[in-house]
Amino acid sequence: MSQLHVQAEPGDVAPLVLLPGDPNRATFIAETFFENPVCYNSYRQLLGYTGTYKGKRVSVQTTGMGCPSTAIVVEELIRLGAKQLIRVGTSGIISRAIKPTELIVGMSSIPKDGTTRMYLDGDSYAPTASFSVTKALAEAAKKHVEEYNSKYHVGLIQTEDAFYATLPEHVARLEEQGVLAVEMEASILFLLGKLRNVETGCMLVASNYIGDAEFVSPEDLKRAVSNMIQITLEAGLEL
Repeated sequence: MSQLHVQAEPGDVAPLVLLPGDPNRATFIAETFFENPVCYNSYRQLLGYTGTYKGKRVSVQTTGMGCPSTAIVVEELIRLGAKQLIRVGTSGIISRAIKPTELIVGMSSIPKDGTTRMYLDGDSYAPTASFSVTKALAEAAKKHVEEYNSKYHVGLIQTEDAFYATLPEHVARLEEQGVLAVEMEASILFLLGKLRNVETGCMLVASNYIGDAEFVSPEDLKRAVSNMIQITLEAGLEL
């Protein structure tokens, strides 16, 4: 039956689903990379599309910003038959080894959000992506990233509720702890993957250093996001 927020029917959603936060990005992915995309959900602007990429059936589904919205969407996608869910988005840079527009494969995420705490009832936990998905993303990045004159990184990220809470004075401590970047959705995705027995992964574009007055140019960011999506879809062919 249809779900409350992702108002699709079983069979509308492919086993492999890409998860951008932005509905406009979901539309861009479907229209740019999918063959014969069909919109299966527009409720609350949680736009979702299914099509094919090089013969493989794939969906893209908007999550909205933050873990609460992402949790709703992921729970409902799983009920609709999703088996492999990959977050695709942008992130604020912590590590000075990373430059804007480079790619980050999130391997695990520090859960500085309230949604994972609620699911865990306060238990300590280390949300971690599926090895198979992380491996496929890293291998696809290694294979294709030189085509885009870029680099990729694999490691620890941090998921936060408050976009403006992490300040420049927090960066040195986070970098010392091995955090590559911060974002807003991965921890709950990784946790739900384990709780619901599905595979999850995360691929990010590094957009800017925390505290920068200016973001990377819209043109460069769009180009990097497009490259990220292409690489993620290539990884999906191996899953």
